[in-house]
Amino acid sequence: MSKRPYLLIHGCYKGGWIWQPVADRLQAAGHRVYHPSLDGCGERSGSLRPGITIGSQAREMARLLMMEDLRDVHLVATSNGGNVALTTAALARERVARITLVDAVVLYPGERLKDAFPDRPGREEPFESDGVSVPIMWPATGDYGVGPELAAWESERSTRQPVAMMNGVMEDCGFWNHHWPVTMICCKRSENPGEAHQRRAAERLQAKWLELDTGHLPFLSVPDELTAMLLD
Repeated sequence: MSKRPYLLIHGCYKGGWIWQPVADRLQAAGHRVYHPSLDGCGERSGSLRPGITIGSQAREMARLLMMEDLRDVHLVATSNGGNVALTTAALARERVARITLVDAVVLYPGERLKDAFPDRPGREEPFESDGVSVPIMWPATGDYGVGPELAAWESERSTRQPVAMMNGVMEDCGFWNHHWPVTMICCKRSENPGEAHQRRAAERLQAKWLELDTGHLPFLSVPDELTAMLLD
């Protein structure tokens, strides 16, 4: 098994900390692992400001790959981080070897996050915000696959999301102009983003399809099973 580097990208309201259980397992297998918090997220929430977008966060991730001189990278993303991953891959095409999307949102150019949920009421309205960030929406809907203690640990670390990450329009970054080796991992007990949305992207990408019998936080609920899929 080749020891390729991994870049793990988190989703809404989270930070790089959410990937720690999986990162520990990948590192134990001998891989070099990066799981940074995106601009304005996690421990970097103090830098929340106007102008943070999917594109700006992706440009930062592409610079990370360049600065660390990383090649043959396995790019992994979850939830709304899927859109950051797609843009990162397009910006650093020569450095990304494969992509795995874990219960991820995959928007086409011109779409926004609420377009991933066409059957939900209010999808035409933007997420509530103060113009800079979107507040954490509790109680969360759907099955997250974790017990009360772990859910409390996770919610304590969640932070507001840069507004353009949730209400902004997906740019045409050029991702869809190329073929990518992609694996889609669908969490069967998760309503967010749901199987139909993920199937749409998987079919267009001709992606390998895998499933986990858990909710939307597999890196916390089933880190062993998820890591095994990433190492396969």
